[in-house]
Amino acid sequence: MIQTNKLVVGILAHVDAGKTTLAESILYKTGSIRKLGRVDHQDAFLDTDAMEKARGITIFSKQANFFLGDYEIALLDTPGHVDFSAEMERTLQVLDYAVLLISGADGVQGHVETLWRLLERYRIPTFLFVNKMDQDGTDAEYLMKQLKEKLDERCVAFSVVTSDKGDESESWQNCEILPPEDFLENVAVCDDDLLERYLEGEEPSDDQIARLVAQRKIFPCFFGSALKVFGVEELLKGLATWFLPKSRPEEFGARVFKITRDEQGKRLTHLKVTGGSLKAKQLLTNWQEGMEDGVWEEKADQLRLYSGASFRPLPECSAGQVVAVTGLTQTFAGQGLGAEREAVLPVLEPVLTYRIGLPEDDVKADPHSMYMKLKQLEEEEPELSVIWQEETREIHAQVMGDVQMEILKNQIAQRFGVTVEFGEGSIVYKETIADVVEGVGHFEPLRHYAEVHLILEPLERGAGLEFASSCSEDVLDKNWQRLVLTHLEEKRHKGVLTGGEITDMKITLADGRAHLKHTEGGDFRQATYRAVRQGLMRAQSVLLEPVYDFVLEVPSENIGRAMTDVQKMSGSFTQPVLEGEFSILKGRAPVASMGGYQREVTAYTKGRGRLTCMLGGYEVCHNAEEVLAKNSYDPEADLRNPTGSVFCAHGAGFVVPWYEVEDYMHLESCLAPKLTEEEKLALEAQKAQQQAQTRGNREVVLPEGISLDELEEIFERTYRANQKARTGWKKKREPLENVTRRWSGLQNASAGELEESRSVSFYKNNNNEAEEYLLVDGYNIIFAWEDLRELAAANIEGARNKLMDILSNYQGFHKCVVILVFDAYRVEGGQGSVSKYHNIDVVFTREAETADQYIEKTAHKLGRNHQVTVATSDALEQVIIYGQGARRLSARELREEIELTREQIREVWRKKRTDTKNYLFDHLPEDMADMMEDVRLGLREFGEESGDRS
Repeated sequence: MIQTNKLVVGILAHVDAGKTTLAESILYKTGSIRKLGRVDHQDAFLDTDAMEKARGITIFSKQANFFLGDYEIALLDTPGHVDFSAEMERTLQVLDYAVLLISGADGVQGHVETLWRLLERYRIPTFLFVNKMDQDGTDAEYLMKQLKEKLDERCVAFSVVTSDKGDESESWQNCEILPPEDFLENVAVCDDDLLERYLEGEEPSDDQIARLVAQRKIFPCFFGSALKVFGVEELLKGLATWFLPKSRPEEFGARVFKITRDEQGKRLTHLKVTGGSLKAKQLLTNWQEGMEDGVWEEKADQLRLYSGASFRPLPECSAGQVVAVTGLTQTFAGQGLGAEREAVLPVLEPVLTYRIGLPEDDVKADPHSMYMKLKQLEEEEPELSVIWQEETREIHAQVMGDVQMEILKNQIAQRFGVTVEFGEGSIVYKETIADVVEGVGHFEPLRHYAEVHLILEPLERGAGLEFASSCSEDVLDKNWQRLVLTHLEEKRHKGVLTGGEITDMKITLADGRAHLKHTEGGDFRQATYRAVRQGLMRAQSVLLEPVYDFVLEVPSENIGRAMTDVQKMSGSFTQPVLEGEFSILKGRAPVASMGGYQREVTAYTKGRGRLTCMLGGYEVCHNAEEVLAKNSYDPEADLRNPTGSVFCAHGAGFVVPWYEVEDYMHLESCLAPKLTEEEKLALEAQKAQQQAQTRGNREVVLPEGISLDELEEIFERTYRANQKARTGWKKKREPLENVTRRWSGLQNASAGELEESRSVSFYKNNNNEAEEYLLVDGYNIIFAWEDLRELAAANIEGARNKLMDILSNYQGFHKCVVILVFDAYRVEGGQGSVSKYHNIDVVFTREAETADQYIEKTAHKLGRNHQVTVATSDALEQVIIYGQGARRLSARELREEIELTREQIREVWRKKRTDTKNYLFDHLPEDMADMMEDVRLGLREFGEESGDRS
């Protein structure tokens, strides 16, 4: 860590509190500017934009630089109007200290309380300056009471105005410079150790006060008039005395807080260097270092140190400085570079969305081109959330209020030469969940692979989104985990009720899998997005609406009307407070209900009432059913935000809907109880049955205009083009009508439709020495045969053993090589196994390998030199086997061959028994032959009595 005296200080205030004027006075007193400018004269140093000069308000945050004692200060002037509060909040991310300005004439207003909560959230040490104390009616004692009650009781007065405000000749030169005794006492009360020392006679030192300020344990308050530059010098002395040098890391880090464009249209990235240093022409990357996807690397062409409208280039900037960088195109507000990794999510955001109307007769107003241009504005003001609605071919944007709407119109006209209009505003709804669910996303088209399991948990209102990982690095590499978290943070995920943004939930990466060869960064992006959506589809979603915290001041005779109105608006309120002739009502009400209520207040109070509203967050929607009835959002039809997953089978990807993903996923559920190995195998068997039924019931329709001959030609080109002539093999194809019939619904076809000549095979082996192979899809056969299916329902192991015994008898008669394959690809960490059962080979596939894949691979390998038959009723698998040149048997056909083999075995046994009997009677003595016949008859009678005729 290194110590630096470079600090970033921001000035915050409610609109018209005199914030820009205070900044002007500070720059003048520190010698940074030679002449005092004024907002009403349109020559203020930091109000550089034409719209700011015309309206007399700050719209865009500006930077100025000055020296204060040993400190180099970057002063940031922020907007005060509520409509531009998001611009102000972005600036908070880079502040070391803040000066909160309060109008002495107005006191602590609603927006001031919002600013105070934001300063508390970002943990920014704060000084307070009460301005306009030269106006009549201001009372320092009353204002200090307000500060303690509405902001924090640790607000401590430092400078006090002692002159007579009515006497202009005194010019306010009697502000006390040194802290009064009660100031030191109030400081000591804020800390137990200091209070104990103070009672023993030791006063707090400046270093101790500085530490308390940095820890937000005290908030020094100053009084004065920025316009008349009174009290400003005391504020500067307090800042210089109670600032502390900052410890900065030696490793490079930076936080982006703003994106703008200069007069030539160059993109500027405004950032604060939080550690190390940044040099011109230095290469910058985002923090996902080492990833294959999502990483950018760009050069910082120029470093600009702005002060007002002008700037000077820097060869290098060190920790604590704020600069604008050219040459970066991938940055965004809130982004961390280098060691700064976590993006900061804003609190203030628009609650209304508007349709942007384009002129019909303007060729420059093409909707698609205008959408791309407006995305440039979204880079500078991310809260706009510009959206293109394909269904209606309309552009929508979120706006904070009427003032921002007018500013946007001017910006679009000046920058793009198009005059736009804003339609009627609609409420921005959000969504959350009410229960804990697991979301699974799988992305596996050919040569790609990623699976992500996320746990979605609801949080309390106003918590926003939290992201974490509980996945072991032994399961998923740390780099992949970081990439998943990045993809969670980089996007505003849509809910499934109205398509509104999700909030108030924690999303935890619980499990995941990558492929050593085929996984790319983009695969995890797709898997992550799909996991979120699949989890939302499974969860109980809750619709949220924005609410206002309001303060309604009306004459006491109108308080009954006000309370009734709030109840009609589905709002709530506390007990009214009487202050003279007025009653003050505080409460909360939905934004949708309070639209235009200020006009009603003005009407029924005859202009005496005042309504102050500030966004109070989101609550459960009071009329959710009505809102959903009007909304036509279909989450499964939203192709940009798919709810299903992509799996791979037979060399091609196929889409699985969200409600079937659990049946196909490769990893076990993170919320399900752990299963024993026997239970895992039983689950595999059940899953194999479901997949066999699902695939078998798929109907494949030939494209219109394609004949069977053309389809046969396609098969010929696809499967035969690269096959060489095979010595000793004579090719004889099965009629293609049979193939098509199998493909288009094998499971549902009738017995007559499926009857085929088993004498027909693809390859007839004329070489008697070549071995014959029978590959059997175990679970597919078990669940296709009724007796084995019933046995499997009670004991899956018993069904497997019975099938193995049947196939052992079959092999003993036909002398072929029998390979029985069982699915075990969901067994975590499974390496697969091959074992001998009597005279057949039994295979359990390894993790992530299905029986279909194993059979296809083996059939392809053995089919070059041997006759191969595959027994399965999977229709798609049969089509693949057709291309491998192997003979196919359905489960029904295999059963018929088994029964035929049994009859043949019985016939051979009867023949051998008859031949043996005849031999014995011909060659044994007569008495011995009679004795053997008696034994045979006795055994027969015993078998009939016991029911065993074998």
